[in-house]
Order: sequence, then structure tokens, then C-alpha cells
Amino acid sequence: MKRHLARNAKAGVPPTRPLLACAAWSFVLLYGCAGRPTGVLEPVAANPSAAQVEMLVTTTRSRAEKPGEMFSGERALSPTFAEMTVSIPPDTVRKAGEVAWPSKLPPNPETDFATLKAVEVDRGAAEKWLNTHVRKSPDGSVLVFIHGFNNHFEDAVFRFAQIIHDSGARSVPVLATWPSRGSLLAYGYDRESTNYTRNAVERLLQYLARDPEVKEVSILAHSMGNWLALESLRQMAIRNDGLPAKFRNVMLAAPDVDVFGSQIADMGKQRPRFTLFVSRDDRALAVSRRVWGNVSRLGAIDPEQSPYKEELAANGITVVDLTKIKAGDNLHHTKFAESPEIVRLIGSRLSSGQTLTDSRLGLGDHIVAATAGAAHTVGTAAGLVVAAPAAIVDQNTRRNYVHHVEALAEPSGATR
Repeated sequence: MKRHLARNAKAGVPPTRPLLACAAWSFVLLYGCAGRPTGVLEPVAANPSAAQVEMLVTTTRSRAEKPGEMFSGERALSPTFAEMTVSIPPDTVRKAGEVAWPSKLPPNPETDFATLKAVEVDRGAAEKWLNTHVRKSPDGSVLVFIHGFNNHFEDAVFRFAQIIHDSGARSVPVLATWPSRGSLLAYGYDRESTNYTRNAVERLLQYLARDPEVKEVSILAHSMGNWLALESLRQMAIRNDGLPAKFRNVMLAAPDVDVFGSQIADMGKQRPRFTLFVSRDDRALAVSRRVWGNVSRLGAIDPEQSPYKEELAANGITVVDLTKIKAGDNLHHTKFAESPEIVRLIGSRLSSGQTLTDSRLGLGDHIVAATAGAAHTVGTAAGLVVAAPAAIVDQNTRRNYVHHVEALAEPSGATR
């Protein structure tokens, strides 16, 4: 161990790193088997009691090495497409709004979310899938979902399937998923991954604009995914001198952005109807605010305060403040009475307590975030030390703890 520390000292690596790494691997040996399993995308046989949701996936993620994961958090050289079918257990064994993650493999479709189909396809097959499903849909509409920060591929797939099923949305589901490493300390990497994915999402939107079978396009984005959605729309509007009329609705849930006004202005006069869902008690956005120099994130503003109130009104933005809404409160439905159907369906789910992420942050993760500040090494190391006991009792901390240590152990500026 002394020789190991000496080598790291010469390389400029803080002595806390090898100690934390050793502690983390010891921790994995003791507690690594706890928590939910990974590799849940390995297909199983269908069960007649379960519902099914089919979706098309476009992604800039690299292929995963482990079976049942399909795509990793690393960046691919070019977009990839996949056809997915997710089995959802009956409502009698699952609360609406929740993903019933399997506790063991293979999953049981009678009680768990399960994968029935997970097939990578080429662009031609993806276009054929979309054309076929749009023609069979009742209104020719498409719903594009762009997930947020700290999401694994399976998180986005199962969560989107749940949203489609529980909302009753009849639109054809298209998941646009970008390379997120699924780690709280990978904020910078995830943010750059959204920029990396802008062209791919714009190409998807351009295709939907050209396809005569597609009559209406709605976009639901969450957290950091809002930056990707807005930038892709902005880029498309500049290239095409505007956006097509079929782009009806853009739903921004807890957006991790702060330059919203200029992005909207660049889209021109003909633009979609924007619905903004904000919550002033969003802890993830509180971390983001610290990382970005204490600049307020759009998803955590008070929409009744200046200058936000005036800017939102000037741009015709519908705002729904979820801060004080409690699950089961039927009064919230009136907020969507004048909204298009897809916004009303999704909005009603959000107001009922629907979450849009499965990032699985634990108590220890928040300790790490609190001590890390803008991800300075010394602060992060302190947070990991303090969080170690929490990892023993909290399963979400337990799952993420080694990822935090690995991020700390990487040399500055290293990429995978």
C-alpha cells in the first residue's frame, strides 16, 4: 500500500483516492449484491395478464458490454435505433405512476416491468416501424420523450413505457435517449452529452416534419433533457426559417436551463405551445444551481415573481407550479381544461405526483452533492467519507457509491 501511495504521489494523485478505492471495493464485496438487479432488458415471454407498450428508440449511446443493458452511458460515433416492447403488470399489483422494478432476474411479468422485445435496427427499419405505427394510431400523433440527468438506458425505457401506459396517451412513443452515465458526479459529462446529441435529435425532428403520415408532434422533456429539446428545436427553426405547424406541444418538466428566453425567440413567431412545469423544492435543480454559479434554473423559479412572470407572459408560456400540489388533489385537473389532449393527459399525471426519472439518488448522494459544491476533489472526498455509513443502510446510496469513487479516482479531464 505504501508503494502504491508513493506512485500516486509522484503522479499528482491525492492520497485519498487509493484509500477510497480500496474502501469502495471492500464495500462492494460486502454489500454489492443488495438492491435491484441490472440487465433487466433481456427479453422474456409475454404474460396475458400484462399490458404492453411498444416504442421506437433513437440514441447516441454506445452499445453496452453486459447482456440485458443494451446501451451504456458512453457516446457512440453515430445514432443507433431500436424497437422495444415493455410489459407492464396489472394495476391490481402496481400503483399508477410507479415503475415496478424486478427484484430478481428474470422478471415476472405478472408483478414486474419486463422487456418482451429489445432489437437494434437500422435507419430504414426504424422509419418503417414509425410509418406503420403512425398509420395505425387514431390521430397520427407522435410523442417524443427526452429524459434528464443521471439516467441509465433502462431507466428511460421503463419510465417512458410507464408514462405512456398510465397517462392513456394514444400517441406513438419515440424515446430520444442521450449518453448519461447515471452518476451524480457526472454532471459535466452529461451536460456535454446533450450538446453532443443535438444534431441527432434535430434529424429525428426533421424526419417527423417531413413524414406526411405524422399529423402532430409533441415533446416531453425532463431536467437536463430540456436543454437538448430546446437547442434541437432552435437549431431546426434557424435551419428551416421556422418550425412546422404540426409541432404542437412542448412540455418542459423541471427544466435545467437558464437561457430560455433567447432560445424561444430564435424559434420565430410560429412555434409550439410551451407548457412549463416548475417545482421550487426540486433538489436536483438546487445542485445544478450551485454547479452553474448560483444561477436560477428555470424549473425551480417562482413564476409569480419578476422578471419571470413578465417574460413567461410575453412568450405565451403556460406555467403549472407543482410545488404545493399534493397527490390525489382533484382540483388540479382544471389547469389543463384548455390544453390539447396530450398536454392534459401528461399534465394530469405530473400533478398527481408522477415522476419522470429513476435516478435513484440516496441519502449519501445528497451528502456527496452538498460537500462537493462544483465537484472539487477535496469536497467530494470529504462527502464520500461522510456518506460511507449511509451507504450501508440506504440501497440507492449503496448502488451509486462506487460510481462516485470511480469518478473521483479518474485523472482530471479523463474520458472513457
